[in-house]
Amino acid sequence: MRSLSERDVRDSFVNCSKGEAKRLSLPRDLGDRPWDDLDFLGWRDPGAPDRSYLVTEREGRLMGIALRFPASRRGFLHRSMCSLCLTTHRGGGVSLMTARKAGTAGREGNSVGVYMCTDLACSLYVRGKKVPDSGPRFEESLTLEQQIARTTANLGAFLDKLYA
Repeated sequence: MRSLSERDVRDSFVNCSKGEAKRLSLPRDLGDRPWDDLDFLGWRDPGAPDRSYLVTEREGRLMGIALRFPASRRGFLHRSMCSLCLTTHRGGGVSLMTARKAGTAGREGNSVGVYMCTDLACSLYVRGKKVPDSGPRFEESLTLEQQIARTTANLGAFLDKLYA
């Protein structure tokens, strides 16, 4: 993924208002992210622990989505495997993230969800740049490029649901 500016990030959101995008907390280390190793930019909002954000390149443009996960059950609502990168975690390492749908459906309160790494570091887990608390990822017969392609395809399938 290419390096993103604050304006790039704020202008990319498809499931929140421009005002909400303007007010959201951006990562302080935006300029220091390992851009060559990221398939998407993901971060949690330190001021609102039930909110996370994700920005990716899709069909030649940036697409940002605001995500939520249940604050009252954070750390308990989880599965052992991320649906995007297939990394296994223990404890609260995987959470059900929900996103308000884009457009009219979202304004009517409709949302979609996916189980994913709570820290949104899927790209780093796949590449072996970060190791989950449960230990190294399981060994796969797929090449790294194939694992990356699968992760981005799984993310793409989730993003498709935002417009369905």
